[in-house]
Amino acid sequence: MKKAITKVIRVDNETKKLMNNFYQDMKREKTPPYAIFQADTGDTIVTLYESGKAMFQGVSADIEAGMWTSINKDKKDIDYFIDTDNKKKEKKEETNIPIDISSVGSDEVGTGDYYGPIVVTASFVSKENIPFLTDLGVKDSKKLSDEQILKIVPKIIKQIPYKTIILTNREYNERYGKDMNMNKIKAILHNKVLTEMVKDNNYDYIVVDQFESEKSYYNHLAEVPNPLKGITFITKAEDKCLSVAVSSLISRYIFIKEIDKLGNKYGIFLPKGANYYVEDVGIKIVNKYGINVLKDIAKLNFSNTDRILKEVRK
Repeated sequence: MKKAITKVIRVDNETKKLMNNFYQDMKREKTPPYAIFQADTGDTIVTLYESGKAMFQGVSADIEAGMWTSINKDKKDIDYFIDTDNKKKEKKEETNIPIDISSVGSDEVGTGDYYGPIVVTASFVSKENIPFLTDLGVKDSKKLSDEQILKIVPKIIKQIPYKTIILTNREYNERYGKDMNMNKIKAILHNKVLTEMVKDNNYDYIVVDQFESEKSYYNHLAEVPNPLKGITFITKAEDKCLSVAVSSLISRYIFIKEIDKLGNKYGIFLPKGANYYVEDVGIKIVNKYGINVLKDIAKLNFSNTDRILKEVRK
């Protein structure tokens, strides 16, 4: 049985407004002190506080929180997570690494987007390539527009070694279940690309943009033969390690290409994120192609699916 967990993130004022509208039909009558609202999605309780903290409690708390982290303009790290079975709170520790190093780093894109695949990339950045990347203005993909990413990534991939795995929506929907949540999927994919990239590369550090505790990461790899060890887990690693920043950009570049392909296939623009707009698009697609089309373009476990189907069946 999947454990219930608690996730807490900080959101900006614009995201608070989006959340307030998004959960309108799921709000509870009673609101906790200092809270704007509390909503029940069916498997997650969402509480948004006036301070800008948003708490997600339930078996899909990681998915629900990830959805809002991905569209929050003032993105902050998840403060902590709580295993509600034993109330153990795990604080994330900050780690700093030297700038002038050779490193292998990984990052993913698409986990908070309703439409499109999950893309995980690992890249190797040698000391010699640091000036090249700095001159290009490499930084976290969330800080660059799609147009900027489409312009600079082709230059990067000609010079920087990388490995990417694309998990299609159909593959994701087939894997996701009681024994395979989002973080386990991410851990498995990160391990695969990192294992490939450490071969034949002389690196000082292996860095992962931390999405869960190191202990949980390796617990998710318990059934994987010889998982890669010696990883440095860092929050906001894309700001602190060039190889992670490069992996973030390449993942985003490939994600943009893939979601555009899906949109072209079905003759409609597929928006990124997981806000109410994706549901308007989903309703149009289902009305035209049928319910099963969602298996190929969307992540079915997102709460957006239930709301789309509810509208279609009216």
